[in-house]
Amino acid sequence: MHLLFISHESWPTFRPDVAVLFGKYLPRLGVTSDLVTEHDADGAGDQCAWGGGQALLCRLPLSRSGQYFAKTWHNLRMLGGFSRARYDAIQVRDMPLTALAGLIVARIKGVPFFYWMSFPQSEGQIFRARARGPRGGLRYWFPLLQGTLGKWLLYRIVLPRADHIFVQSRQMADDVAGQGIARARMTPVPMGVDLEMAQPHQVMPSDDPRLAGKRVLVYLGALDQVRKIDILFDMLAIVRAQVPDILLVLAGDTPDDGHRAWLRQEAHRLGVTSALLWTGWLPTAQAWRYVRAAEIGLSVIPRGFLLDCGSPTKAIEYMALGVPVVGNDNPDQALVIREGGAGICVKLGPQALADAVLALLQNAGLRRHMALAGPRYVRQARGYDKLAEEVAHAYRQVFKHASTVLPCAADHRQT
Repeated sequence: MHLLFISHESWPTFRPDVAVLFGKYLPRLGVTSDLVTEHDADGAGDQCAWGGGQALLCRLPLSRSGQYFAKTWHNLRMLGGFSRARYDAIQVRDMPLTALAGLIVARIKGVPFFYWMSFPQSEGQIFRARARGPRGGLRYWFPLLQGTLGKWLLYRIVLPRADHIFVQSRQMADDVAGQGIARARMTPVPMGVDLEMAQPHQVMPSDDPRLAGKRVLVYLGALDQVRKIDILFDMLAIVRAQVPDILLVLAGDTPDDGHRAWLRQEAHRLGVTSALLWTGWLPTAQAWRYVRAAEIGLSVIPRGFLLDCGSPTKAIEYMALGVPVVGNDNPDQALVIREGGAGICVKLGPQALADAVLALLQNAGLRRHMALAGPRYVRQARGYDKLAEEVAHAYRQVFKHASTVLPCAADHRQT
């Protein structure tokens, strides 16, 4: 099976549900894809190979409005050249307007159409526009109109006619079903881990001298405003009163310079600057070394429609690396903590997080138990080898239902 896969993310992407799932594990099961997207801003995509097939890339102009139209034109051009001699299906990820064009081409060509929904993009555009208000000018009206039109297209035209829909989580499946889409035509594909790379014995703890003599906590990921990372500073102040040698490693960053400056001011105001280690963005392998050096991994996901339907990666990565988790009650995160028995899940708040952290820091036996339970659970439920099998099965069921005979991979290489 060979897909024309049009993705919202630029290339190279560090999202494992693209780079690992489609670029590594699905090809082993006979599901390959040509990835349609754009280079990242610095053109690093020129040196990056796409493991799933070919990367059909374009370079975008500098202006934001120009980027949108250039990317849309690139997507439409690739769809216009679609050939049944090469592709068995079309898949679009997180782009309602492009999905409409993909659906039309798929029906004309007589091939299945799949939609991959990793985030409610249209609702996110509407949310951001309303947060800016009409005074934002085009930065208000363009995303508001784009989001409103995209939402209507997605739930009224595209999803009802898609052959199958892949969603990020069980919660997202419930949300989409609430729009009148049949639940039976959806497959939840939560975030997972590449277990060929993330195993405790394969990743050595960081030897950063700044960690010496410290009780280390780690937060891995984005520091964007929506994440409310400042809650961790309040938590840290509470914990530090009982554990003076505590150190929180922030292995991540935000592109918002103003928000980064504000976070540093908050840390200074709360008196926890000396208990923080800011690493900035790191290559995955290096970031995982900081995780392995920590006693506890922290994952805070503010509640709300946009984030509740997601599938946080942090908790799964901590568990795979044998590090106990303290996280809040995001639906998918609460599920894996409960099923995996490798962490403590609480309501989002400084005191609740601090209580959970202190409980684990004071109980070495419980930490050891969770360190063993985490990798075992991930192997059973969230390794990308297992997730790839589920995705490949969903594709094959669609083709089986359509009584479609799949060409072999060698035929595609010859064409």
